[in-house]
Amino acid sequence: QVQIVESGGGLVQPGGSLRLSCAASRSIFNLYNMAWYRQAPGKQRELVATATRGGDTNYVDSVRGRFTIWRDNAKTTVYLQMNSLKPEDTAVYYCALLTTTNVAYWGQGTQVTVSS
Repeated sequence: QVQIVESGGGLVQPGGSLRLSCAASRSIFNLYNMAWYRQAPGKQRELVATATRGGDTNYVDSVRGRFTIWRDNAKTTVYLQMNSLKPEDTAVYYCALLTTTNVAYWGQGTQVTVSS
């Protein structure tokens, strides 16, 4: 059994913050790099941030300096701290476990809405 559970989405005003969590089965968590994607209505799914097994991180330019991804290997959980949120950040956010070339597993998605 593989379990991937996302949480933390919600409604927040512009300039506010949210913290997303993605907990994965211990049997697979440390075998993969981790990522957060997002998809707004009518738009392509976008890679937002990645964290390697060793903790190296990368971000799409639009969130760099505002979002932080990190992984807690002991808790087999990856997080996305989102600060200074903008309306254009509104999307469904998906946790993903990555191979070097593909997404191996997807989380169920969590809605983030930034609106005044």
